[in-house]
Amino acid sequence: MLIAGNWKMFKGPAEAREFCVALREADLPDDVDVVVCPPYVSLGVAVQVLAGTEIGVFAQNCHWADEGAFTGEVSAPMLRELGVYGTLVGHSERRQLFGETDERVAQRTRAALAAGLQVIACVGETESEREAGETASVLRRQISVLEADDNLVIAYEPVWAIGTGKTATPEIAREAHETIKELLDLPVLYGGSVKPENAAELLAHAAVDGALVGGASLELDPFAAICRASRS
Repeated sequence: MLIAGNWKMFKGPAEAREFCVALREADLPDDVDVVVCPPYVSLGVAVQVLAGTEIGVFAQNCHWADEGAFTGEVSAPMLRELGVYGTLVGHSERRQLFGETDERVAQRTRAALAAGLQVIACVGETESEREAGETASVLRRQISVLEADDNLVIAYEPVWAIGTGKTATPEIAREAHETIKELLDLPVLYGGSVKPENAAELLAHAAVDGALVGGASLELDPFAAICRASRS
């Protein structure tokens, strides 16, 4: 079971340090893999504070080139040099707000994996696509550009449930996860308004291998509670 906390554009270095110090001492289950995904400016301090623990530090994105004229981007070798273990790729906000295409997601994924990073690649449908009955076809399209790899994990995050307070029912999550697993035999996380109150139910099915947690990962108590719920 893997629980990853995506901090999005929250927690600069000072706040990240304070959080990671507390996370080191938190009551986290030994049999659950825990990852935090700080913004770029806070990766270094997170790596330093969490060194010597089993808690991984992932970036939120990664460019497909090792270096070059790509202002504002960060490459996989740079992340490796910093001590980062992995990266998110293709988060719904990257797709929706920044025009990230399936092919760009595939390029970023391949580059990160080639550099030795672990990758959580995100897929999921919008509300209009779900209402049109296109969930399965959207997932097939997004998954089709990815290839199985021991260091690749898929995160199913229905776009309509990201930051909206809406949450997929366990049945919706199960169906989507099973569809993804038919296409790629890899672990699949659920992401979309995961909270301590719904974590155990969402994570109970065998097809759900963990969670990509957004807002609830910004405070220690709810994030730790989700980690403990995943064990049960």
